[in-house]
Amino acid sequence: MTSLDLNGKVALVTGASRGIGREIAYALAAMGARIAVNYRSNKDDATGVVSEITSRGGEAMAAQADVSNDTEVKDMVGQIMSRWEKIDILVNNAGITRDSLVLRMTEDAWESVMAINLRGAFLCTRHVLRSMVNQRWGRIINIASLAGITGNIGQANYAASKGGLIAFTKSLARELGPRNITANAIAPGFISTDMTDNLSDQTKQAILNLVPLKRLGEPGDVAWVVSFLASERSGYITGQVIHVDGGVVS
Repeated sequence: MTSLDLNGKVALVTGASRGIGREIAYALAAMGARIAVNYRSNKDDATGVVSEITSRGGEAMAAQADVSNDTEVKDMVGQIMSRWEKIDILVNNAGITRDSLVLRMTEDAWESVMAINLRGAFLCTRHVLRSMVNQRWGRIINIASLAGITGNIGQANYAASKGGLIAFTKSLARELGPRNITANAIAPGFISTDMTDNLSDQTKQAILNLVPLKRLGEPGDVAWVVSFLASERSGYITGQVIHVDGGVVS
């Protein structure tokens, strides 16, 4: 296997039915990995991702689970293992926002974001680790956020969940390094997605003023960093947070 070849590897990408997760699934599939496309409720979108991968000569399956539900995650991992017998790469990408100033933030808004963004990563990691430990090889890649490093007004819950994900990543790296399993995080900045498409021109310009490269990132900018971290060439990189933010944090 060449260093950037993922032939024979199995990757689970959470929240892969659209946006950044979808591009990650496509990028890993292009390198030869078999892809489990996790989704919570967007079955049609997930099926579309699977169809696109197979049309390009790859192999993929849809994998339904609410990542914050332990039983559903366990069942999902079991289905993947039944089909492909292992999971080599886990990309914890699933995430939600429920923005509000802290003074007005409800407990439900806090708990729901923590459940998906942080508890979900923990549950998925815990359930795939046995496969990685048994084969003494694995890649765990957590999609954090610029907000988890700098904070953000109106996103205390989201920022806290992503900051927690970064700390979780660093702890995993220390625990799992002796078993040849790496754990890294990616902190995207302002990425062009369905959410940013709905922003006003004024808001978009305000964002661009913060970015030295003067453009929004694309989902593919994140996906190709994931591809590198999933490859053999990243074998001596672990416990790191890689910024894909156009230079906002320098």
